[in-house]
Amino acid sequence: MDSDLRSIGELARASGLTVSALRFYAAAGVLVPARVDPVTGYRWYADDQVAPARLVAGLRRIGLPVAEIARAVRAEPPVVRRLLDAHLGRLADGLAEARREVARIRRLLADDQPPPATRLVLTGCALSAAVDAVRFAVGTDPALPGLAGVLLDVTDEGIRLVATDRHRLAVATAGATVHGPAVRALLPVAAVDRLRRLSDEAVTGEVRLTLVGRQVVADVAGRRLRVTTLPYDFPDYHALLPGATGGPARRVPVDAPWLVAALRSGASTVTREHAGGPLPVTVLGLGGRDALRLLDPDELTDDPAGRADAELRVGVNGGYLLDALHAAGGPRLVLELDGPVTPLAIRRADDPAAFSILMPIRL
Repeated sequence: MDSDLRSIGELARASGLTVSALRFYAAAGVLVPARVDPVTGYRWYADDQVAPARLVAGLRRIGLPVAEIARAVRAEPPVVRRLLDAHLGRLADGLAEARREVARIRRLLADDQPPPATRLVLTGCALSAAVDAVRFAVGTDPALPGLAGVLLDVTDEGIRLVATDRHRLAVATAGATVHGPAVRALLPVAAVDRLRRLSDEAVTGEVRLTLVGRQVVADVAGRRLRVTTLPYDFPDYHALLPGATGGPARRVPVDAPWLVAALRSGASTVTREHAGGPLPVTVLGLGGRDALRLLDPDELTDDPAGRADAELRVGVNGGYLLDALHAAGGPRLVLELDGPVTPLAIRRADDPAAFSILMPIRL
């Protein structure tokens, strides 16, 4: 055995990782042994693997996901710093969510106390625009009833509307005057549609919402709507927000009418096997510096190795992309691309707080 190789036990002692952890990261392709004895199966590591192993140990202790640990081990220091900043942001969001949940549990335990009320006032125009920006992403799968509604996420800064069907997610904010504690309410989609119709009657007036326990009361233009929220937990969407893993590689301005016409023509649609069946896929790429293009089916048969834009080939459901473009509105949009397995974000250039994301389809 070469004298400059370390056994797995020696690397464990030098790095702070356990032997079982080293075996796990070897299987995950993060820390692959320099040599594995073909007879005994003993693993041996080079001296220059000590520093990466210590990095893995530190990232493991702060709870960084395995995929991001693998990326950090191979990345330059500036990239690792961005990953750390993004992770700290997620931890802060998680702590804030935990505090809200603790507050909710404490309210549940105080059975002798009436539930606190949260009241907010916003314009009908703002509420209508927010509903229109997220309505298309509401889930319709009866097996997932927790997605068959729109989440109202209320903080002291305003209200955020969120909808998802697992394949896409839409988020919009609406400025509001808020009195009371932060609260989350999952409204049935039928109630959201009724509230949207009522908001049309108050485009220049006010919409008043009162949230108490599982009840939401909307007062709009002299009419009142009472809603009982859905009794399900909405998924934690914060980790999917654009920029949650360090910011997109490219923000590409797009002429929306051109993209809509190109998608409707179907010329750039390819068929891929997905979830056990055929699925039409639209593949996005870069035709030049910050210029979006749709790849032709013939181009996908080429070997992309060595191409500068290979990592920016993103496959999405073209129909879902059309829905997102329609919901965003406006002739100028911004698409955020960050690799073939990272969600694609669609934003309005004049309203960065309203956006939707699409889950990518592996090519």
